[in-house]
Amino acid sequence: MNTLADRADLIELLGRYADIADLKEFTELPGLVFTDPLTLDFSSVADIPPMSTSLRDYVEILRASFAPFTATHHAITGHVVAIDGDHATIHAHVRAEHWVPAELADGGPDRWLVVGFYDNEAVRTADGWRLNRVRLTSTHQENPHLSRIALAERAH
Repeated sequence: MNTLADRADLIELLGRYADIADLKEFTELPGLVFTDPLTLDFSSVADIPPMSTSLRDYVEILRASFAPFTATHHAITGHVVAIDGDHATIHAHVRAEHWVPAELADGGPDRWLVVGFYDNEAVRTADGWRLNRVRLTSTHQENPHLSRIALAERAH
């Protein structure tokens, strides 16, 4: 085990995590990023409690959650990585921007901004590091109503 290589792999893992949503790549990337099952906590931005779920179910949640947005951009920076054998924690800052179609914005702002940080956990698997716990803590949001509008549109 090489700590510098592990650190680089863990930082890259968060880059691939951001790419899932930003590239809307729900086929190959999730299996390269997550364990099955995994634990999620997005309660600071969504009205759902923390949960454990299968990878298959989470991929469908991701697909449905990001479908209404015309584009997203997740900038994840300032990684603080702690490695203990085959377990790691990764604290990182995030700025996540989500744009809705003009018709959903209805002449108003078209971007939902979430600023905060991730406190994630990863485990070393036979295939490399994978996230087994993801927790987002929002410290600031702009236009959070756009998330509700986009999710309501998805339901139709």
